Amino acid sequence: MESSSFRLKTAKASGAVLTRLEEWPRASFVREPTPLIGATNLANAMGRAPADVLLKMDAESGFGLGGNKARKLEFELAPDRVEGATHVITCGGPQSNHARLTAAAAARLGLKCVLVVNGDTEPPYTGNAYLHRLFGAEIRPVALAKERDSAMADVAAEIESEGGLAVVIPLGASTPLGTLGYVRAAVEIHVQLHDHPHAGETWIFVSASSCGTYAGLALGFTLLQRKDVKLVGVSADITQAEILESTEGLVDGAGALLGACTPLLPGLLHPTDDYVGPAYGVHSDASEAATILLARTEGVLLDPAYTAKTAAAMLDWARRERIPSGDRMVLWHTGGYPAALAL
Repeated sequence: MESSSFRLKTAKASGAVLTRLEEWPRASFVREPTPLIGATNLANAMGRAPADVLLKMDAESGFGLGGNKARKLEFELAPDRVEGATHVITCGGPQSNHARLTAAAAARLGLKCVLVVNGDTEPPYTGNAYLHRLFGAEIRPVALAKERDSAMADVAAEIESEGGLAVVIPLGASTPLGTLGYVRAAVEIHVQLHDHPHAGETWIFVSASSCGTYAGLALGFTLLQRKDVKLVGVSADITQAEILESTEGLVDGAGALLGACTPLLPGLLHPTDDYVGPAYGVHSDASEAATILLARTEGVLLDPAYTAKTAAAMLDWARRERIPSGDRMVLWHTGGYPAALAL
């Protein structure tokens, strides 16, 4: 009943382009809407008003231990895309959240899954590495990240030679099609924010790596003309310039799918690479402190690769008064619980 009501509200809130998006073929993996909750204890710890801090919990999307990739996979693995398919192929590192959810989605759809994984693939298997195998994925190891794309193409050709058909999903499902999942998510939180009225601007902090999540939100808020929203894309591994380049490319591609060529709202994007820390997936002092603070104020677990560094950015921006008094902050929790338990 909740999902039906949400769809009706979404259609009412959207223009013609977003109504078209609502009608786009997709699988059903996400229990929507994911929670948008007040974080009053965290706000108090930050010295902010109780209504100034919210958590958007895509970690609780309800499928395969949650996370943002499920929204993208709904479009990448839509019924028209998997018709006649026997396999799904994707790639990532040993603790890839995207690989976990792709393996879970393949199992749900009755398809075989092959994961091309770079890095250490030796036992013991913990966190996502354990779940990749639990969900039935076959692991094809490669030495380097740059070898993943060619290895996926080789696996797809091998499957075809044996009479099968593979759907190949690029890293993070960050394609124009996958990006549509976060255009929808922008509409979702647009509706939810009506229940959290606030006079100031809304600063949304979200992880940025393959950038499909960031790009989808950017396009969605532009189509909604939410001039009061600012998107802080917090890098997990890439430069600020790379965030902008990837985001703009994905926005153009997703917009073309929807027949929308609207330039992004001026002042919407605020990417930063200041919080990467020692390396991808490795805690910095600031991200470890953020993890402890969220756990002890709100009972919320962060992962070391993405959400901990995003939370560290939000805390630092608030401390340095980069978020004006009277504005609010939303931490978009993109999941990653299994990786947090693999440390």
